[in-house]
Amino acid sequence: METIGRDLAEMQRMPLAASHVAAIRAAGSEMRYAAGTVLVRPGDPAEHFVYVEDGEIEVMNAYTGDRLVAATLGPSQFMAEISLLSGGSWSMAFRAVRDTKVLQVHRGDMLRLMAHMPEMSDIIITVLSARRRKQLESGASSLVLIGEEVDRNIGRIAEFAGRNRLPCASHALGSAEAKAIAQSCSAAPNRPVAIFGKDTVVTDPTPEKIARLLGMNRDLVDDEAVDVLIVGAGPAGVAAGVYAGAEGLSALVVEDIAIGGQAGTSSRIENYMGFPTGISGADLVWRGEVQAMKFGTRFAMPLRVDALERLEDGSFCATFSNGHRVRSRAGVIATGVRYRRPPIHSLADFEGAGIYYSATENEARFCRDAEVIVVGGGNSAGQAAMFLSRVAQRVRLLVRGHTLAASMSSYLSTRLEAEPSITIEYGAQVTAAHGNDRLEAVTIRREGRDERVDTCAMFVMVGAVPNTSWLAGLVRLDDNGFVLTGSDVDASSPYETSCRGIFAVGDVRAGSVKRVASSVGEGSVVISRVWAHVKEAV
Repeated sequence: METIGRDLAEMQRMPLAASHVAAIRAAGSEMRYAAGTVLVRPGDPAEHFVYVEDGEIEVMNAYTGDRLVAATLGPSQFMAEISLLSGGSWSMAFRAVRDTKVLQVHRGDMLRLMAHMPEMSDIIITVLSARRRKQLESGASSLVLIGEEVDRNIGRIAEFAGRNRLPCASHALGSAEAKAIAQSCSAAPNRPVAIFGKDTVVTDPTPEKIARLLGMNRDLVDDEAVDVLIVGAGPAGVAAGVYAGAEGLSALVVEDIAIGGQAGTSSRIENYMGFPTGISGADLVWRGEVQAMKFGTRFAMPLRVDALERLEDGSFCATFSNGHRVRSRAGVIATGVRYRRPPIHSLADFEGAGIYYSATENEARFCRDAEVIVVGGGNSAGQAAMFLSRVAQRVRLLVRGHTLAASMSSYLSTRLEAEPSITIEYGAQVTAAHGNDRLEAVTIRREGRDERVDTCAMFVMVGAVPNTSWLAGLVRLDDNGFVLTGSDVDASSPYETSCRGIFAVGDVRAGSVKRVASSVGEGSVVISRVWAHVKEAV
């Protein structure tokens, strides 16, 4: 499938042009580092772009002090990570191998240079994406998780990292690797733990704590003002972020779970134009996130909007789950939908421990050569079943109705029926989940008969519930909780809500087509109306 970045091994060196280097020299300052100097450590703010003029820089293993990868950075190469675009933190440690001379440019100045020199920007972003891809594929990271297979909190962090394209290494509790790392950090060798850069052993680990370590909310200032606040970072929200940044609007995108939203849980999308071999939802939206950051759009997560209110001057104030507030001239609601939690006995007891609402590489690791259950009859359930069939011995797709024709694309249902390791069971539903600490079996009811089936994993992808409870009467909703827009509320724009200046796009909007391409289109188009509203409000 199409995937993020190019293969770093194929790229070799991608030198910047002489004019690019001249611009970097004019914007930056010359720095010299003696051999053995550690330039940055994991968690340090990614505040500078570093161009190597002479010398050599290596990536250092934060736990052992050894060189982490064979390749080093020499003259004409640069030291930077994708966090340069977002204002996050370094995820790796870098050290001078020998006396080294560099040109160092502050992040803000470098982003301005990239905005005015698109050829240089293309080279830098291509290299940074390839480096992130290499980190994800190799597991080379200063974020280490131990015991995710036995600890639900560690598992949630692994899911958060996987869905947000954050590199991390994961080791089984009791493994030689886990013991060695725990010893180097003076951590208990027999307890699940999250460690970042050797010096930080995370107590009571949560995705929020990991996000803070990675600087994912570093430049969010309390009570600051932006042109547009975009709530939700699925395809619609990220597309809105791309076009808002491209039009020169100051935009902030906030997301409470993961970049990609529900689409990010899709292991393979084959009907999105431009990707003939298919692309995962997470990769597609990650590309959009990088593109939006290139234009200056900021992302903050995991961050939930608890309240949105209109102020007397016509602007808006959003209050976040951490107590911070942001004011905006306009708002775009792109919170999408979430899968319903069916009335299954003991369902909540095994969420994250055998019961999942996404099917990605992270969850597939626990399904190898096993029998797994997928519940649902839509495209997401079908894609999950096809993806899991690559690793599972058998996939049972449970469909409550008696046909897939009304809810699933024809190309996908045809593939499911032809795949020998997939069994489609109509008129079937799960009524109970069983196990101790993890899921061990489920009860399936079909035609009034119950069958207990041993399984280590069940993927629930049924129905769609809009994420609109936080709006608290600010905009009108339909009977199912979807946001009403356009002619339904006498608005001039098909995406404007009953509250002037607040727009809704994507799956959360009543009457929208629940497809990724449609969401991207709506997120792109709505910005022209947002721009007009912001200019009127000035």
